[in-house]
Amino acid sequence: MTARALSLLGAFTPDRASLSCSDLARRTRLPLSTVHRLAGDLVTWGALERDADGRLRIGLHLWEVTSLVPHALQLRESALPFLADLSLATQENALLAVPEGPDVVLTEWVAGRAAVPVTLRVGGRMPVHATSAGLVLLAHAPVGVQDQVLGGPLPRLTDRTITAPDRLRRVLADIRCRGHAVSDRMVHPDSLSVAAPVVDAGGRVVAALSLVVRAGSTDAAAVAPLVLAAARGAGRELRRCGDGSRSVRPSAPGLTTG
Repeated sequence: MTARALSLLGAFTPDRASLSCSDLARRTRLPLSTVHRLAGDLVTWGALERDADGRLRIGLHLWEVTSLVPHALQLRESALPFLADLSLATQENALLAVPEGPDVVLTEWVAGRAAVPVTLRVGGRMPVHATSAGLVLLAHAPVGVQDQVLGGPLPRLTDRTITAPDRLRRVLADIRCRGHAVSDRMVHPDSLSVAAPVVDAGGRVVAALSLVVRAGSTDAAAVAPLVLAAARGAGRELRRCGDGSRSVRPSAPGLTTG
């Protein structure tokens, strides 16, 4: 029964944030009567709620509970002041992301007043091979994880996205040497991003802190020192607050500093 209830919650996606019981039955392949019963229980608890049209959406109580995950909360709280300072200094979007399988998940971001328009959502996924945050995390992942990602599909998002595994391996090696990653119009033709690793007390890269700017508006080399300083500051705060090695729940555990 628990698995069925979780399957209902898992049916919601960013582009399907509101669903009817019939929608849920089709997406989960559960009997409509079962969906009605489970949905009622989830609404009563607060995991789901009904909108004005009677359709279901994720409830506020579920968000409140998940936001209490202690180690994820520690990571976000450690990084947020540095994200805010970075965004304030540059007037650009500053992001924090963690690894999750072949993607990276955005866990926090601060919007800059003069920032390039981007579609961002906390909890949203970004491709690991194209974003600067993803490249940083992949560069410091175990070889087996890198092989898995490079051996899978590498979708081309723009004509600058790296989709050749051999070339991507060279890029990852360069990132480990330089200490930061650059994604120049690899996700969107108007954006450039620079990212650096956030390192915990165990020496593991548990997150990546990045800055997104308009392509052509500034040189990556000019903002890289700011991003590196912010990431190092976030790592220091994380280590000061305690053991951050459990701050994220990567699908591929054991990200190390190389």
